[in-house]
Amino acid sequence: MPAHERYRNRVELLQGTLDLLILQTLQWGAQHGHGIAQAIRNRSGDLLQIETGSLYPALHRLERQGWLASKWKISGNNQRAKYYSLTPAGKKQLASEYSKWQLFVSAMAGVLSPAK
Repeated sequence: MPAHERYRNRVELLQGTLDLLILQTLQWGAQHGHGIAQAIRNRSGDLLQIETGSLYPALHRLERQGWLASKWKISGNNQRAKYYSLTPAGKKQLASEYSKWQLFVSAMAGVLSPAK
């Protein structure tokens, strides 16, 4: 496999993982970008930190795909912020991505801890 294809596959895996994290976080209700990043960090025990340069392009991409909707609101600290929420298509995508993730975890466990 040429190097550029390997790189593309790696980016898609990372993008898919970030998509799943965002969709899962928004399952609990609408949230602005900073709140999404905080929720992911808090729920992962500070192990996952999503940088702004990755988060906002992903949010915009998911919105273009019809999986998120957005609305401008005033945040808790009285600032104007764009709040994102799951669309019905986003909920279906979350279920699909979650299933793929479960398969991935199972495959990794098989490789890392093969049956005797």
